[in-house]
Amino acid sequence: MLFNTLPFFLFLPVVFVLHWFVFGKRGKWQNLLLLVASYYFYACWDYRFLLLLIFSTALDFFSGLRIQSAATERARKAWLYASIGINLGFLAVFKYYNFFVTSLVEAFEHLGLHVNVWTFKILLPVGISFYTFHGISYVIDVYKRRVLPTTKVLDYSLFVSYFPLLVAGPIERATHLLPQLEKKREFNYAKAIDGLRQALWGLFKKVVVADNLAAFVHFYFTAPASHSSYELLLGIVFFTVQIYCDFSGYSDIAIGVSKLFGIDLMENFRYPYFARSIRESWTKWHISLTSWLRDYVYPALWSPRRRMWVVALNTCVLMLIVGLWHGANWTFLAYGLLHGFYLAVPILFPALHVKHKAASTLKDLPYIILTFSLRAFSAVLFRATDLHTAYTYYASLFGNWSGKMPAYGHLKYLAVVAFMFAVEWKMRNKQHGLDGFFANVIARRIFYFVLFWLVLYNLGNEHDFIYFQF
Repeated sequence: MLFNTLPFFLFLPVVFVLHWFVFGKRGKWQNLLLLVASYYFYACWDYRFLLLLIFSTALDFFSGLRIQSAATERARKAWLYASIGINLGFLAVFKYYNFFVTSLVEAFEHLGLHVNVWTFKILLPVGISFYTFHGISYVIDVYKRRVLPTTKVLDYSLFVSYFPLLVAGPIERATHLLPQLEKKREFNYAKAIDGLRQALWGLFKKVVVADNLAAFVHFYFTAPASHSSYELLLGIVFFTVQIYCDFSGYSDIAIGVSKLFGIDLMENFRYPYFARSIRESWTKWHISLTSWLRDYVYPALWSPRRRMWVVALNTCVLMLIVGLWHGANWTFLAYGLLHGFYLAVPILFPALHVKHKAASTLKDLPYIILTFSLRAFSAVLFRATDLHTAYTYYASLFGNWSGKMPAYGHLKYLAVVAFMFAVEWKMRNKQHGLDGFFANVIARRIFYFVLFWLVLYNLGNEHDFIYFQF
């Protein structure tokens, strides 16, 4: 069930009405309804993996209680490591086993050795990276005594599997989401209306922008050697915009839908393409993941010897983890390594690091364009199916300037991209693109109607959200 399909448009009003008008007097029943709805939402993808989600939930819930009640530090650590190990074990098997085994076999074959190993046709459970990180952050927070373990299995189960964020985030924290689930919620009309606005803007970015660009991106990346440098350059720009509109669009829909139930999710995007450096852009892109790695992974890499080369090396390692989190492919590792290089250079050469305190202005346009270009250059690695395809794309990009220009039918979509960026530039200090766009009520409603009509007009050509595969 996709956010941009008719089944979800039928599913959401039913859950909304039941949540407020049938079970609205008791918070426990509200949570039970949302949990059942979340399990149904997940089962629509593949009901077989629902048991894995329930097992992961039970494991971390029980581990949190055992960590809290353990009499010794050794026992607390044992439960912590067991929970993390089992969670990462499932993630490794489903997401990375075949990749590493196949890579090992290929490495031996290059040395002239033939190795027989088992591989499995494993279907990747939707959202496994997201709900696994939910559980790991919970047990670590309990171990660090940042939060007391909940004794309410219903509330914790909903924390892990809440349907707006279940399959593609944001990656929530128990310190932020659990307290909201443990208390009775009252309907807030202003919050619900704002949620509808944010969801509408997310749908526009996904359905109107990302899904229309997807066909052109596929066209350019399928056979890059047959296209001119001008066409491939447009393909990079289109994919860089597509991946942003696809994922930030999902986040806007998820956050907006959640507001309908009186629940606030953490911000996941803060206009990253208006950033003036790669470092700044990563503080604004997939914030729930980057902050998660900063809080739970980077401390393990910290060294008391705060030399610049150590900090730069740790940053590269962290970005390799970011790349690996995105998928089991050498292209993602290369993507992470390239961004590690981007971030390490200003660390090793402080003169290149520029601190930006105020919000972006038109005076910052050269920095914004440079940062966007660096991210666009790396996007080839993110989109290519393998390193050979990425190499072919780069080689053709820099070596075929005598070819033809992109067709007008492709170029006209730059107007749609420009419109989307114009709206977000105007709202760059707001929470989302429709956060009070027009002061005039009539103009605002006309604008919303046009966006809604564009979304309806473009429905029927649905594409999966890109981050569902992660």
